[in-house]
Amino acid sequence: MMKNEEFIQFKNEIRSELDSILTYWKTNSVDTVNGGFYGRRDFNNNLIADANKGVILNTRLLWSFSAAGNFYKNDTYKTYADRAYTYLKTNFQDQEFKGLYWELDHEGNPVNKRKQIYAQAFGIYALSEFYRYTANEEALNWAISLFNLIEKYARDNKLNGYLEAFQENWSPIEDMRLSEKDDNSAKTMNTHLHILEAYTNLLQVTGNSAVKEALENLTKLFLEKFLNTKTHHFQLFFDTQWKRANNVVSFGHDIEAVWLIVDACKAIANKDLLQQAEQVTLEVASTFLKEAYIPQKGVVNEQDMDTGEIDTDRHWWPQMEAIVGLQYAFEISGEEHFRTAQLDIWQYTKNHIIDHKNREWHFRVNKNNEPYTSEDKLSMWKAPYHNSRACMLVLN
Repeated sequence: MMKNEEFIQFKNEIRSELDSILTYWKTNSVDTVNGGFYGRRDFNNNLIADANKGVILNTRLLWSFSAAGNFYKNDTYKTYADRAYTYLKTNFQDQEFKGLYWELDHEGNPVNKRKQIYAQAFGIYALSEFYRYTANEEALNWAISLFNLIEKYARDNKLNGYLEAFQENWSPIEDMRLSEKDDNSAKTMNTHLHILEAYTNLLQVTGNSAVKEALENLTKLFLEKFLNTKTHHFQLFFDTQWKRANNVVSFGHDIEAVWLIVDACKAIANKDLLQQAEQVTLEVASTFLKEAYIPQKGVVNEQDMDTGEIDTDRHWWPQMEAIVGLQYAFEISGEEHFRTAQLDIWQYTKNHIIDHKNREWHFRVNKNNEPYTSEDKLSMWKAPYHNSRACMLVLN
């Protein structure tokens, strides 16, 4: 059984690391030449000044600085949150067709105007957190308008769920992929998950009945469509008819999904769904410990359940989503093995994922704990959202 002083030390280390993460991003991300935030720093933290700027990094920065301000209950992060908001509004917002562009060049000009629903969802997530921090009504109204765009264009009113992507003017697009490694699937667990977290945040600050209906529908989709009740994994890729595209499972998304679904059920105040979600949390977390977690060696990335092939790389974000998901499982069940694993994963993260030389965190390391030097410290997909959020949730 974990001793109380061990957990106190754990929380003290988490508190210190949160400060370190936020200090890094305050110090290293601000683009003083072209506005907003830089698009890339490499493994050694060298600035790539002409790198393109992605909407995912910008919205995650807006969320992170706003959430930090809400966590600490002070104005320390307001300058950075305001900067992210202003840049999002001025450069990423499509004034003609509405919604958010996917990518800009380093000077802030659009170079990819596609409407990825994942990005619109992160806009909602960030703007609602910014509103919580600043009471900026313009930001809240913008978040609601993005919600309305998603519901209008992406929601499949016949077969349910949300389509993945559209062209600039919201017309259909052939290649819907979020990244090159993804399947070109019409409906994905990943995008639905981030719509879910966005709608949860928006419902918490508005109480809007349309948002509540959409969020309740999403929670049911996760429990009835995405969840494989036999394996206790969430399926990742589907076509429009809900035919599964492959049988790869992402362990990080599994453990992230369960706590986000619990929070969604609390936001919509549906006791029956919450009870179901808490049971699923225990089932998925237990499977996660058996299949993804290796004591003293962290969390592996994913597995093809048809071939059995395992991607043994340790990415930074599943380690922290595990720390949150296992905290929820412990609080629901009181079973000590969830907390023991949580602490062990943190020890692994401290030793092998945090970059003590160049600061911030490695994107991923291999099974021998060797970091991939080709991966960036700061990029479209490398932001403070996963690790700062986990720290704040644990401390709360």
